[in-house]
Amino acid sequence: MSLKLYRPGRDGLEPAPVEQRSWRRRLRSPRWRAAALTNPEAQPTSPLAGVVFFGALALLTFVLLVAGYGTGFWGS
Repeated sequence: MSLKLYRPGRDGLEPAPVEQRSWRRRLRSPRWRAAALTNPEAQPTSPLAGVVFFGALALLTFVLLVAGYGTGFWGS
């Protein structure tokens, strides 16, 4: 037996009521109320546009590295 589960009472040890609490509740301070993170000026970007942008950036970087080493700019 543990005193966490069974508390002393008038008639001996009585089981404590079980509270269904979320673990996230324990991480938050009850005094802290965060503001909503909305930005009305931001324009959402589609996932496809993001993939295309970073893919093109990676391809451009690769081409510059190959051209730099191919011409001897960075290599010996």
